[in-house]
Amino acid sequence: MVEFCSVLCGLGAFLIILFYFYKKNRAIAKIYISEICNRIKDLFMALSKEERILEFVLKNAVRGDPDSVVDTIDRYCSSKEWAMNVGNEKGLILDKIVKETNPSVLVELGTYCGYSAVRIGRLLKPDARFFTLEVNPKFADVARQMLEFAGLKDKVQILEGATYDIIPQLKKKYEVDTLDFVFVDHWKDQYKPDTLLLENCNLLRKGSVILADNVIVPGAPDFLKYVRTCGKYDCTNYLSHLEYMNEDDALEKAVFRG
Repeated sequence: MVEFCSVLCGLGAFLIILFYFYKKNRAIAKIYISEICNRIKDLFMALSKEERILEFVLKNAVRGDPDSVVDTIDRYCSSKEWAMNVGNEKGLILDKIVKETNPSVLVELGTYCGYSAVRIGRLLKPDARFFTLEVNPKFADVARQMLEFAGLKDKVQILEGATYDIIPQLKKKYEVDTLDFVFVDHWKDQYKPDTLLLENCNLLRKGSVILADNVIVPGAPDFLKYVRTCGKYDCTNYLSHLEYMNEDDALEKAVFRG
């Protein structure tokens, strides 16, 4: 009886906290609810959410067709389980900026399941060099299979490890001079530190484009304040909606002045 009461008290406290978050920030509360539901599923299913996404793609998308892979992931995340991809709406903005930049050397910070790596990789010229960094080995494994199925395994190189370890290695170990394009979509509190690290490692040149996702939800205020006020970047904000939700979000493009 005591244990049951403790569980009820804990659940009640959790619901109060969740209600507070919902009143304060509805989008964050929706993400928490979605993730809690997904993780509960993980307890009762053999596959993790990320593996379930991959399984759905392998069963329903067309092998070797990256557009089919992107569309299939969007379909799954819109109708079955929410996931932290850039998504279909903001993805169109990402597509536009990648096409305009036409990068030869580029980096993505935060691979997750490989959605944006596939989305970007399908637009690149044949000789482009694309590195995507992922700290979680399970996510990296899913992304590796996703890229192979999409027919892009030779166009995208997954580097496993923390960004603060890998970014300083890009010049010597991976023979990167400077980066034309950087897509930032990992831990939001790392946006500013990793931007500073890119600068300190002399990986940015005049015209290098940094594109950051989720600058409203969950938000990256330190990054936004820095790129908008430091005098090193020309910034453009692209208002949109949070992936697979009708909640405001945005991408921030910061072009390095050199």
